[in-house]
Amino acid sequence: MQGLESLLDRVSGWVWGPPLLILLCGTHLFLTVRTGFIQRHLLKAIRLSFSRKSEGEGDISQFGALMTALAATIGTGNIVGVATAVAAGGPGAVLWMWLTGVFGIATKYSEAVLAVKYRITTPTGEMAGGPMYALERGMNARWLALVFAAFTALAAFGIGDMVQANSIASMLKESLGLSPWVSGLVMTLAAGFVILGGIKSIASACEKLVPFMAVFYVLGCLVLLAMGWKTVPESLSLIISSAFTGQAAVGGFLGAGAKEALRYGVARGLFSNESGLGSAPIVAAAAQTRNPVRQALVSSTGTFWDTVVVCLMTGVVIVNSGQWAATDAAGRALRGAALTKAAFAGLHGAGPLILGVGLFTFVFSTILGWEYYGEKAAEYLFGTRIVRPYRVAWVLAVMVGSVASLPAVWAFSDIMNGLMAVPNLVSLIALSGVIAAETRLHAEEPD
Repeated sequence: MQGLESLLDRVSGWVWGPPLLILLCGTHLFLTVRTGFIQRHLLKAIRLSFSRKSEGEGDISQFGALMTALAATIGTGNIVGVATAVAAGGPGAVLWMWLTGVFGIATKYSEAVLAVKYRITTPTGEMAGGPMYALERGMNARWLALVFAAFTALAAFGIGDMVQANSIASMLKESLGLSPWVSGLVMTLAAGFVILGGIKSIASACEKLVPFMAVFYVLGCLVLLAMGWKTVPESLSLIISSAFTGQAAVGGFLGAGAKEALRYGVARGLFSNESGLGSAPIVAAAAQTRNPVRQALVSSTGTFWDTVVVCLMTGVVIVNSGQWAATDAAGRALRGAALTKAAFAGLHGAGPLILGVGLFTFVFSTILGWEYYGEKAAEYLFGTRIVRPYRVAWVLAVMVGSVASLPAVWAFSDIMNGLMAVPNLVSLIALSGVIAAETRLHAEEPD
């Protein structure tokens, strides 16, 4: 088993290596130019995202589609992933992560344009769309669509289900001493109650859960920063300067150069907001909207909230706490969850509560959002008859993930997640002319 885990880790490192990161970043920049810097419409996009009115065909509101996408996107990467980036790349990683989010807005927008434009109505009367339909209907490349759908269906069960359930169960066991069997059973019942009702039930739950969890967490971060306000300007200056010059060793910190800051900041930013992976446009296709651009603008705010706001808050809190340069009892630099826990400990009593509630809600919502992604990918492969069995299997997998040890599943899911991006990026680049034409036609329309 250890040999398999080692092999999967190596393959994961290769998949998420420089070629894919360069391709993702290059696509972000290319689509930013191709769409005429669509980020300039961000305020309009935010206004549209809070609209719950029905504007056209679709299964759920634009707001519901955004909340479901955010549910799947905002997860442990926004908390533990940011800490990992700072520990490995230094404070400068926060700036590169933030910039990845800014330019990733254009990619998330472009994905949604294609998802809505090429979506179909299934025999059950529901909408279906995403990269697989853009590849098939826009590029006539059904074989590539099948590849994307297969990677998505496989990645979903791992990274969107079992490893998420395992994260919650492990956290509750460590913090409250709660048996994974108990927490697993509760999660399984809760997930089943929501998921078996389909996309409308999932969107309804996400509309309530996501705003609460995001506001609660961001407010907690702001309180921590207010408590340490004297050092915030210095921390921001350190983040900016070390992004280009690196940071010399301090205490237990091993020291990171500008190259490491860039590498880890970009990698964690891309992994956190999922721009370019092709997952979020699957739910964007279900939105009630009168044209592709309006829903695409709404979808693009997902990257803004996920990386430009939530990841930035986490990063600044960690740097401002000074814990990124601290060591544990054995003299080792703090990393990952341990670093985040130490940074939030500054808000006595409330800090661990904010972190605990944030992690629990972020992870549980990911289970809900990713189920829809995996379901639609499976539906593309096997037809509507697979939907009900897939939902049941997904709910049961929550229980399995809660009580099992899953390092190999995590690594395998990471690989599938990265491979998803390749056919999706192919469709974005090949159909960029369609994206640009739709943008010119609708982007300047009034709200």
